[in-house]
Amino acid sequence: MRPTAGRGKKVSAVVLLGALGAGLAAQTPVHATGEPRPDGQAGASVHRIAGLQRPVRLLVDRWGVPHIYASGTDDLYLAQGFNAARDRLFQIDLWRRRGLGLLSEVLGPAHVEQDRAARLFLYRGDMRKEWAAYGAGAEAAATRFAAGINAYIDWLERNPGAMPAEFRRLGYAPARWSPEDVVRIRSHGLSMNLQSEVGRAQAVCAGGIGVEPLLKKTQPEWKTTVPAGLDPCSLPPDVLATYQLATQGVTFQAATGTVQAAPTPPAAEGSNAWAVAPRRTSTGRPILASDPHRSMTAPALRYITHLSAPGLDVIGAGEPSLPGVSIGHNGTAAFGLTIFGADQEDLYVYELHPDDPGRYRYGDGWERFTTVTETVPVAGGQPRQVELSFTRHGPVIKLDTAGGRAYALRTTWLQPGTAPYFGSLKYMRARTWREFTAAMRTWGGPPENQVYADTRGDIGWVPGGLVPRRRGYDGLLPVPGDGRYEWDGFHDGAELPRSLNPAEGFVASANEYNLPDGHPVRAGFDSWAAPYRHQRITEVLAATPRGSVADSAALQNDRLSIPARRLVRLLDGLRGDETTGRALELLRSYDGVADADSAAAALFEVWFTTHLGPAFAREVMPAQVAAMVYLPDPVLLLDAVENPRRWFGADGTDGTAVRDRLLLTSLAAAYAEVSRRLGPDPAAWSWGALQRLTFTHPAGGQVGPVPRGGSWHTVDASSYLPFSYQPFSGPSFKMVLDVGRWDRSLAVNAPGQSGDPASPHYRDLLALWEKGEYFPLLYSRAAVERHTVRRILLLPAAGRTP
Repeated sequence: MRPTAGRGKKVSAVVLLGALGAGLAAQTPVHATGEPRPDGQAGASVHRIAGLQRPVRLLVDRWGVPHIYASGTDDLYLAQGFNAARDRLFQIDLWRRRGLGLLSEVLGPAHVEQDRAARLFLYRGDMRKEWAAYGAGAEAAATRFAAGINAYIDWLERNPGAMPAEFRRLGYAPARWSPEDVVRIRSHGLSMNLQSEVGRAQAVCAGGIGVEPLLKKTQPEWKTTVPAGLDPCSLPPDVLATYQLATQGVTFQAATGTVQAAPTPPAAEGSNAWAVAPRRTSTGRPILASDPHRSMTAPALRYITHLSAPGLDVIGAGEPSLPGVSIGHNGTAAFGLTIFGADQEDLYVYELHPDDPGRYRYGDGWERFTTVTETVPVAGGQPRQVELSFTRHGPVIKLDTAGGRAYALRTTWLQPGTAPYFGSLKYMRARTWREFTAAMRTWGGPPENQVYADTRGDIGWVPGGLVPRRRGYDGLLPVPGDGRYEWDGFHDGAELPRSLNPAEGFVASANEYNLPDGHPVRAGFDSWAAPYRHQRITEVLAATPRGSVADSAALQNDRLSIPARRLVRLLDGLRGDETTGRALELLRSYDGVADADSAAAALFEVWFTTHLGPAFAREVMPAQVAAMVYLPDPVLLLDAVENPRRWFGADGTDGTAVRDRLLLTSLAAAYAEVSRRLGPDPAAWSWGALQRLTFTHPAGGQVGPVPRGGSWHTVDASSYLPFSYQPFSGPSFKMVLDVGRWDRSLAVNAPGQSGDPASPHYRDLLALWEKGEYFPLLYSRAAVERHTVRRILLLPAAGRTP
């Protein structure tokens, strides 16, 4: 019997195919306030744009997806920038200000330190090398995209009544962009593993190197040592404060009227992606699915766009602040991504000169910090001068003159070609596996797994990203910056493994460790996700001999927890008091599916995350170390409870008895907590009553809350905070592609496509997303025309109406 998403749940991929039939009529067009409509263009709002060479038509379908048709790519990217500003201006303006260190310019002096921190992580290298790293046409694309944003801002100056409400509320105007703004910002990228280096050093300081294997299972298997010259106890508690400030978002606090850095949740960025070969599908064509897991915000982090011009016809999701598309298809090849766990960061520790804290030891001598002084404009006050210091390895994130040390970050972010996702301009044009892998060979950041499928029937997997060659150390702990621990360049992307048309008939990626045994490239040891999402995906795909688009949609919404399935088996035969007995009875019948309406899921998730995990840490670690562990490694936890003699049976102790005590006492505590939160009757419990998702707009306002199913380890992933159970990361964008019959493809983007709270497309997709449903991702011009609800015509400023 084919595995399902849980308890017979059916995923209705909204009007999966029927939406494309004649029976679904387009809605009445909605027209923007714009310039007068020219004769012959009834139903279209018109904008005249300086720099546009020929007319561009922008058709918005009923689900808020813009389809942009241009006569050339120069006009196409300009129109994409114009449209990004039309739909997401406040979002991308705030992103630019945060990344460039220009928040203080409009929000006042409270943000000077965040601005200083952000400026440390700007790309400051040769811009010629930067543009060249992305391939031909990259600079032109960024130039035209920025010009399009600016063109929309010009239009707003002429039409101030259309200014997005956030700017009016906060009292400032959107800024104009330069092409360099598109690529110089690096602090929003996903890279590893600075924070785990520091956490590991703090644990080793508290408990010795012997605690290190208890923190996280390394993959491949590896035993680290403390680098010579490093004192793990020398790291100040706030060594990461500047780094965290630089990488945080910004949230407007309506109650206080202030804007502040948003708190940083635990690392949980992940994704799922798979491709199924024609011989294993019901259509005889490949199917590709992709659902990246990122912060759940309003507006959505990603934006679906269709870009069409001679030589390029690509549709999918990308960052609204970038030209191009990073997840989608081009009519021939389809592509979806997950994060590849390459270690791209190292913390360097320097000894300061005892008489001159402006110098640090390197080799047999002393080097002077490179110092840059910049002016930060400040709203309502005088500009501030900020000092930025750099070593030969990277930006100084902590200067501890009292302790005689400095700390700097070495990161691939600062290499040419690592602007997050901008490199997709190259691979989105690929039409064969060979062209696609060639593009991924030079991919910079973030490190990615790409799954691939094309109309020839090929499917494949290829990772990409800059992987440092470390000489003499493993990157798991900070290292002295005196020259003994250096990078010797980077691995060529061709050295990474790849797979084309495997015997299994599918490829899948879920951030798991996926390098073959004995592979010579040590990409990283501790930045891989737990394997459970990948295990579940492959389990379902292997059991589905002829999968459909609807089957892949159902798999994206699958909430079966493999940790739950394994742990429940250990409860047979256990006994406890009356309260514990009720908990055991509820979980013994649990099918492991973390649906929002499941009472057993509520108990299990509270038990596993908030009670069993910490109890395990206290059992195997020194108390001081256990208190530092935010979420114990689930791989080690499950291994311990399934192999109690090895983990708990030292010195003749009955390991099984210890394990059973841990299970029972932590389960009783979890049952008591759920009873306090949801009442004494388990019949009234539900996981969605505890895990409630709110999409929060940075300038105030919310979409939701909605009850949420899923967990950290389900395919339909929901990363939530322990104790509060507030979800903060998951698959807001999902896509399933019928390769070659593109109009039968599906997508959803929660809560909606628009960033304007007054737009009908701001939250209109949330109901679909919440139910695990989709809309058709239309590609052919005929299908798009049938479902267009808004038409925008962009004309050259000095041109004539066609």
